[in-house]
Amino acid sequence: MFQGRDVAVLLLSRSLRAFGFGLSAVIIALHLERRGLSAVLIGVALAVGLAAASLSGLLFAILAARLGRRLVLSLSGLLMAVAGLDLALAPTGWLLLLAGLTGMLGLASIDLGPFASVEQATLADSAPASARNRVFARYSVLGALAGAGGSLAAVIGGRDTGAAFGAYAVLGLLTAVLPLFLSTGAEASHRGGRVFGDLRPLAGLAALFALDAFGGGLVANAVIAYWLHVRFGAPSDVLGPVFAGIALLQAASYEVAGRLADRFGLINTMVFTHLPSNLLLLLVPFSPTLWVAVAVLLARFCLSQMDVPARQAYVVSIVPAPERAGAVASTGALRGVAQAFGPVLAGAAIQSASLGLPFFIGGGVKAIYDLALYFGFRARKGEHERSPRTVDPT
Repeated sequence: MFQGRDVAVLLLSRSLRAFGFGLSAVIIALHLERRGLSAVLIGVALAVGLAAASLSGLLFAILAARLGRRLVLSLSGLLMAVAGLDLALAPTGWLLLLAGLTGMLGLASIDLGPFASVEQATLADSAPASARNRVFARYSVLGALAGAGGSLAAVIGGRDTGAAFGAYAVLGLLTAVLPLFLSTGAEASHRGGRVFGDLRPLAGLAALFALDAFGGGLVANAVIAYWLHVRFGAPSDVLGPVFAGIALLQAASYEVAGRLADRFGLINTMVFTHLPSNLLLLLVPFSPTLWVAVAVLLARFCLSQMDVPARQAYVVSIVPAPERAGAVASTGALRGVAQAFGPVLAGAAIQSASLGLPFFIGGGVKAIYDLALYFGFRARKGEHERSPRTVDPT
């Protein structure tokens, strides 16, 4: 269905990065705990990583317009390698927190980081508008499958987290090389032009994304993994398969999301899959055992990420093509900064034994976001939704 060297390179780079991020999300909190950080400091480290991931997207969108997309995507891979080396070699304390400044820890998802704005804009330009919903779905599917592999690798990596982050650095180097194989056509035709257009039409949407991200930060994968460890004593060889299963469910849901978006529209797909998942999130703290909690989480993750490819396709479809990287970066920046507060609050709540608080606040905030998004944006269609088009049935 999706042909061409550029799409293949982007999807392969996405997959390698996602494998590393899936590994990191499971073991990062355990690694920091073994190096002597308290729950509160672990929350700070995760918050720094999330904030840096989101804000760096703004800088990289600007750099891509001046230096080119290939060079900037390669640089993001080098930052991933630096993060891995820091975590593998830094002995203790504040040196470990420096890894978060790279923005390449992959704590919550594979859609925040300096690469995100440039990669998604390049993907939108590389695929025909009629296939955009599907290509973003496949982009998410491959990322989730690779993330599942990374989570499974945490079963082994959790025994020696330092070595695991050494492997993470190698993956970063690979993702630094791949963008160099993109064609010259992958470079924006408007290189050197305006990156950010009129941001007012995006302001309301970005604010809602920030609200959702704040709730998401409270229940980021790394936070959930740590909560399961503290509440039920779950070790890495249990957490790895659990998060691998979650990633596989997400992968299947992404493929379904692309088809739902073609049939029912992007906003409807985002809201009517996301809202039930947040109601399930509120039930997690009532779980009496580890496996009940895992079952509820699996049910939740069947639905919770179906909005991701729809959101990505929506953002790049409501702005002119030259401003796509800037739109992804600006909405992502607000999302990431808001999300960064979540792990700090969650870490404090876990340490003080208020174990259910992150799930109650996170689920409630995210449900409010869903309702506001539906009533505020259901009438605003993406560019490819407003015009007749032929959808590739494959």
